[in-house]
Amino acid sequence: MLKIGLTGGIASGKSVVASRLRELGAVLVDADALAREVVEPGTPGLARVVDAFSAAVLTPDGGLDRARLGALVFGNPERLAVLNGIIHPLVRERAAALVAAAPRGAVVVQDIPLLVETGQGANFHLVLVVDAPDAVRIQRMVEHRKMTAEDAGSRMSAQATREDRLAAADVVLDNSGAKDELRDAVDRLWQHRLAPFAENLAKHRLAPRSGGPVLSPADPGWPAQAARLIARLRAAAPQDVLSVDHIGSTAVPGLDAKDVLDLQLTVADLATADRLEPVLAQAGFPRWPGAIADNPKPSQPDPAAWDKRLHGNADPGRAVNLHVRPAGSPGWRYALCFRDWLRDDAAARADYLAEKRRVARRHGVDKSTAGYAADKEAWFTDYAAPRMEEWAQRTGWRPPTYGADPADGSAQDPAAGTAQS
Repeated sequence: MLKIGLTGGIASGKSVVASRLRELGAVLVDADALAREVVEPGTPGLARVVDAFSAAVLTPDGGLDRARLGALVFGNPERLAVLNGIIHPLVRERAAALVAAAPRGAVVVQDIPLLVETGQGANFHLVLVVDAPDAVRIQRMVEHRKMTAEDAGSRMSAQATREDRLAAADVVLDNSGAKDELRDAVDRLWQHRLAPFAENLAKHRLAPRSGGPVLSPADPGWPAQAARLIARLRAAAPQDVLSVDHIGSTAVPGLDAKDVLDLQLTVADLATADRLEPVLAQAGFPRWPGAIADNPKPSQPDPAAWDKRLHGNADPGRAVNLHVRPAGSPGWRYALCFRDWLRDDAAARADYLAEKRRVARRHGVDKSTAGYAADKEAWFTDYAAPRMEEWAQRTGWRPPTYGADPADGSAQDPAAGTAQS
């Protein structure tokens, strides 16, 4: 199933999006509704709230007096933390049960107002953020909820900042206009991304790619996009993944590239890589048919040492190449060193960009990027490799090392590079 996290600040229009997604066929799990459900009369949740805040938070008929409880915790971080410590685990447990009961192939949308605040983004294939400018949201609260502007501002300040929510978003739905415009945007998102993504996941199928190489101007948003994907990959198999790194041209600031994120997932050995294949497919990264090896340098005595597993993306909205390589293998080392070299050496960046542009012009009418990739190999082996090695010797560059326990992580922050983009 496709797991979507939906969030947005107060008065952003999140409920409109949730309602429309449900109409389109999504299974909706509403965290606010669950938060009310887990403290209904007779529940263990309500009993724990009373234990923490006394029977003063109960109504005469034994229900929860939400207004009184809100007055106790609002503006008091310590009391709010106690309440969240009771409610949030219960809500997550109930939400997990509802998600598990959803049919195979479903689009499951979890409406979570505090998704960003509680750091849950890595649990989803995509995070959708409904956004509107702060001034627009205040105006809505004043007009429709009869709040004062001061009260509206206080409610907003108790949530994550708009900037933090946008940083967590894979998709931003703008709700600064009319509701019909927002619903139309949801319909387009469903048709062109969510429904195909769900079908690709169910079939362990790659999202289609077509056309020759098109170089895009360097996008400063590429690293943040990669970071969100890296968090999901780490969460998918925390005991087996030694590291996940953003590699390739999109990881080099200022370097034009194809709009394809290259990531390197480091494992102990290829047996682990093969065991992770279905796990990565469920996370949205099915394996490419065929490809098992990088192109080694001619002097490499053991071509099998360059073997890897190559995965792609099931999400039609974000192209990804995921290179799964054993720690210490020559392809793994080359990828890491290549990116660091390009980041550090302006002349190397300029040389690589010239080569990319040359090959892109030559293969611009191709129906795939295979010819583009193959045509760059001589540059990597004959031109780049010796210069990169000289740079590594001169600067003392070394690849990261890992503890025996994957949970130990790396001994240093593993910079990464590749010859793929």
